[in-house]
Amino acid sequence: MGESMATATGVAAIVTAGGDRYEDGVIAPLTAFDGARIAPGPADRLRHVRARARTFREEFLDEAPVPFYATRGLVRVPYPRKYGLRDACSVPTPLVHILNRLFVIQFDSAEGIKTLLFSPSDVEANAETPFFKRLATIGPLKYEPLAHYGRDLLAPTIATVEEALGALGISAAAVDYISYDHLHTQDVRAWLGAAHSRGYFPNAKLLVHRQEWATAQAPLPMQKQWYCPDGTDGIDRARVVCFDGSVRLGSGVALVHTPGHTEGNHSLVCRTPEGIMVSSENGIGPDTYAPHASRIPGVARYAAATGMEVVLNGNTLDGAVDQYISMVQEREIAGPSARNPEFPNVVSSSELAQYWAFPGIRPTFSFGDLTLGEVSSR
Repeated sequence: MGESMATATGVAAIVTAGGDRYEDGVIAPLTAFDGARIAPGPADRLRHVRARARTFREEFLDEAPVPFYATRGLVRVPYPRKYGLRDACSVPTPLVHILNRLFVIQFDSAEGIKTLLFSPSDVEANAETPFFKRLATIGPLKYEPLAHYGRDLLAPTIATVEEALGALGISAAAVDYISYDHLHTQDVRAWLGAAHSRGYFPNAKLLVHRQEWATAQAPLPMQKQWYCPDGTDGIDRARVVCFDGSVRLGSGVALVHTPGHTEGNHSLVCRTPEGIMVSSENGIGPDTYAPHASRIPGVARYAAATGMEVVLNGNTLDGAVDQYISMVQEREIAGPSARNPEFPNVVSSSELAQYWAFPGIRPTFSFGDLTLGEVSSR
């Protein structure tokens, strides 16, 4: 392919043939999973990915834990049960509740401590996503027309990104990178700026898989339902770093390509004091990564009857087979949680949560807000 400036997407990242280097010196290619999905048979691809994931896990455990890792709840969101738990759950409720989380990671690099925000959601702007905008005005729960209290009642905001960072003592200028496992529902203009504004995070770059960026710029109608209209319009393309495959960030952090939910989906992988933690929205919580251990009605029975190892977050049609393989990959990289060994150390970016408005479904185990290590304020 030769060296190129990614002219098709208009972003600043430089990738040589084979993905040998990036313009940003903190980012390095990760080749552990290259070629793992080329076998014709899905079961063969799964076997190869599982073996690679186990090897990668053993190697990654040798890295020092990141200095700081934290998660904070941002907003509770009603979500169709048929998407989040597919056919596994026997509770006849149309909706469940998921809690969208912000991840704050500080890691060591050759350039010193760097701060990464994973899944920093602009709650107000993201509400323009077509699917959720329609959900607000149709279906069994019409919470948007209850203008003054309905949304706060059924989709309450817990904290804004700005509030969460302020409570941690991290300034906006100290944020070096933001990233999302994929760009569904995300409007990044407030963070990165538009129309010559530097945005709330004046020094941050967006790290995004090249395929995810391309999809967000030109989605099909079925994909448009999940992408926030104009969510990336007008931002300075020099602040967008696209990568191919998987990459490392400094010490103890990796972004691993886990396609399926979207073609360009990637997972955050962090070496923490509690082992390796993996995050994405491929599944909506621990129950979906270990359904055999779930006490949600119907889920364990479904896993036993079908042999399914995981339950997909299935709101999209981009690639269910790849998503299934990716969830097993995430689970194998993470290993068992020290907090509950029946479940893997997969901390979903949108985690199933109990909520009074949707009775009958309670997660068997959830991680909640985490704070590991000591924050470095800059």
